[in-house]
Amino acid sequence: MITIGLFGTCGGSTWRDRFMARYKELGIDYYNPQVENWDPSNAIEEARHLAQDPIILFPVTGESYGLGSLSEVGFSILQAIRIDDRRDFVVLIDDVLDLKLDNGALSKESMRARRLVKQHLKELRLPNLYIVNSLDEMLEVSVILHQAAMIRAPLAKFNPHRRVE
Repeated sequence: MITIGLFGTCGGSTWRDRFMARYKELGIDYYNPQVENWDPSNAIEEARHLAQDPIILFPVTGESYGLGSLSEVGFSILQAIRIDDRRDFVVLIDDVLDLKLDNGALSKESMRARRLVKQHLKELRLPNLYIVNSLDEMLEVSVILHQAAMIRAPLAKFNPHRRVE
């Protein structure tokens, strides 16, 4: 099964709701790491999905400082650099923070980290890394990538050297 991992901004964010509704409508399997009562046992499942899901979404929205999500993006992209990896990563890094997050030093550090990570990602020029500008675009790209993965999966039996989830 081709699963889309819904990583990125957590906390009180509701960005996943629209994605999950659309995926259910289309019969797309997804993994949502944001659970109501998260405990350390959830870390095992989350780490597995982060390491194995064929499509990983990483929106770092302006709803939070995103420092954890930004470091998670960097870690995941290291996975993408592996030559045999055919997983797709879709990243959104909002360029502005919500006004409620106006905390001088922390806001400044968040904006610095966002710009650095975004620029580093652009410079990588990986064929399986997609940098988008909005959640709408992220949703559209994720559906297209899922459709492409569904086409590739049956073809894998004809090319034993190509890894397809």
